[in-house]
Amino acid sequence: MIHRAIYGSIDRFFGIIVEHFGGAFPTWLAPVQVKIIAIADRHAEYAWKVASTLKQKGLRVEVDDRQRSTNYKIREAQMEKIPYMLIVGDMEQSAGTVAVRLRNETDLGSTPLEEFSKKVLSEIRDRSLESPFE
Repeated sequence: MIHRAIYGSIDRFFGIIVEHFGGAFPTWLAPVQVKIIAIADRHAEYAWKVASTLKQKGLRVEVDDRQRSTNYKIREAQMEKIPYMLIVGDMEQSAGTVAVRLRNETDLGSTPLEEFSKKVLSEIRDRSLESPFE
């Protein structure tokens, strides 16, 4: 441990934060706030469109459009402790919605993208420790 440098106190602070939250940071502090998971290749374009919309609103977003099973991608996002997963498939694409899933395995079902983004942006603005969806 470095204890005679300005970085020492910053390192300790980050250590305390990581330990306190166990890596499951609140949305406003999470490096990746939303992961968009495309069920199949044909949904990738819609997933990137959703990502672009959310990025324009200031959210930190990643898209997982790999050719892996949906369950694998969801599990991987849960292990990364990403606060929100948006699953997009045929139904979501045709309706212009997203299926919202929380990192604690809660499945919230289909939600309009605008409604989702408003709630998450409000959560970030308020620096809330709780999800508005719980």
